[in-house]
Amino acid sequence: MRVVLASASPARLAVLRAAGLDPLVERSDVDEDALLATMPEATTGELVTMLAGAKATTVARQIAGDHPDALVIGCDSMLHIDGTSVGKPADAAEARQRWKAMAGRTGELVTGHAVLRLAEGEIDRVAEGHATTTVRFGEPTDAELTAYLATGEPLAVAGAFTLDGLGGWFVEGIHGDPSNVIGISLPLVRRLLAGVGVSPVQLWAREPQRTG
Repeated sequence: MRVVLASASPARLAVLRAAGLDPLVERSDVDEDALLATMPEATTGELVTMLAGAKATTVARQIAGDHPDALVIGCDSMLHIDGTSVGKPADAAEARQRWKAMAGRTGELVTGHAVLRLAEGEIDRVAEGHATTTVRFGEPTDAELTAYLATGEPLAVAGAFTLDGLGGWFVEGIHGDPSNVIGISLPLVRRLLAGVGVSPVQLWAREPQRTG
């Protein structure tokens, strides 16, 4: 069964590959701003789950002809802090402003997930949900923050930070699933796969790598 990741995120792809999957990557061209505008009163969990479902559905329709019996996984992440849901910063100035606001504090990284199972080119089963992980941020110095912003990494990720990249230097701790902070929660995906009648062990392309 072909697994398709409806995301261009290299971090999500790396998580799935480390967990034994070898997904095809297909990016969707969903107009996120337009969709978000239709749900002004929604919670962060509702927003990211809606976006994940829209991305997965768009990609499912794109690949149905070549992969009529595929599994499509869609994800979307936002950081909830100070009562506001934020995605990727628009520019370095916005990323700096966010870091100044969240340094030394905690926020919730929320990732919506959608798993679609195709049968003969049609969407046959759907399972959706979201996961939340609390993140405790460090306090980078002005010089450290300037250097981090100069790498461009904060501009490409929700909340302007990573756990598995350069931003990991400035995360003091988390409470919850670490893979969710990276962008795809393996425990939640396993439950969603069960919801469409699949176990992850059926999808392993190889034995998962072990270290130590």
